[in-house]
Amino acid sequence: MAIYLGQLRGGLPGLFIAGAAFILPSALMMCAMAWAYMRYGALPQIAGVLWGVKPVVVALIAQAVWSLGKTVLKSRELAVIAAIVLGLAAMKVSTLPLLIGTGVAWIAANRFGAKPAAGSVAAGTSSTIGTAAGGAATFVAATTTGVFLYFLKIGALLFGSGYVLLAVLREDLVLKMHWLSETQLLDGIAVSQATPGPFFTVATFLGYVLSGWRGAGLATLGMFVPAFMYVAATANVLPRLRKSPTAGIFLDGVNAAAVALMAFVGFQFAREAVMTPLAAVIAVASVVLIFRFKVNSAWVVLGGAAIGLIVKLAAHA
Repeated sequence: MAIYLGQLRGGLPGLFIAGAAFILPSALMMCAMAWAYMRYGALPQIAGVLWGVKPVVVALIAQAVWSLGKTVLKSRELAVIAAIVLGLAAMKVSTLPLLIGTGVAWIAANRFGAKPAAGSVAAGTSSTIGTAAGGAATFVAATTTGVFLYFLKIGALLFGSGYVLLAVLREDLVLKMHWLSETQLLDGIAVSQATPGPFFTVATFLGYVLSGWRGAGLATLGMFVPAFMYVAATANVLPRLRKSPTAGIFLDGVNAAAVALMAFVGFQFAREAVMTPLAAVIAVASVVLIFRFKVNSAWVVLGGAAIGLIVKLAAHA
C-alpha cells in the first residue's frame, strides 16, 4: 500500500522513494537485531526478553484474527469455509494452495449456486494443490541463493494479512525444509513485533539467521522486489480491477481462508510460547490489555520484554 501511494503521488520515482522509506529503516533494525541475536542470543538477558515477548505475540495474533474475522466473515457461508480451511490446515494441506483454492471455490460457489457446499470448497481447494506454486519446497540446503529464491517466491505469491506469512514460513522453513527450528522462527516473530515497520521484514531477520549479512540482504530483496514490480505494472489497472465483481468474490474467499490460517498458526505458536503458568499469565494479561483497554501493542510488547528480562535475571541471580 505504501508503494502504491508513492506511485499515486509521485509516479515511478515516488514508488521507489515511498517503498524504500517504509521498508529500509525496519529492515536495517531487523538486521542489527539478528546480528545481536546470533552473537548474544544465549545470554540470559536476550533469552529473557524473547521469552517475555512470545506470549504477547500470541495475543497480537489473536487480535489480528478477531479484527480480520469480524470484517471478512460477512456471511454464515464464509464462516463455514473458514472452518473447513481450519480443518484442512490441521490435516497439513499446504498453505498457498489453500488460499488460492478457497478463492477459486468461492467464485464457483457464487456463480453456480447461492450457497457453497462443504464438499465443493474442499474439492476446489484440493484440486488446486497440484498446480499452485508454493506448497512444495524445492531446496535442501540453506544456501545464500536458496534463501533469495525462497523469499522471492514468497514475495511473489503471498498476499493478504502479514500474519498469513507465519503459516507459510512455519510450513516451509520449519516443517518441510528444516532450515529453522520452531524456536528460531518464534524468536524472529517476537523481534519483528518489538520493532516498528512492516511485518514482512521478518525476512531480513530470518535471512541473517540462515546465511549472514548476504542472506539478510537477499532475503529482504526477494521479499519486497515483487511488490515494487506488481505496483509498477498494475497501478493503472487497479481502479478497474477494484470494480470487478469476480475479483471481489475471489478476495472474499481468500480472506476467509486467511482468517482460518492465522487462527491455526496462532494455536501452533501458543503451544510453543505458552508453556509455563507465568507465560500464560502474560498472554492473558496481554489479551485483556489489547482487547479491553485498547493499549498500544508496542507498550504491551515492551511490558512482556521487561517481565521476561526480570524473570530470567532473577533465575540466574
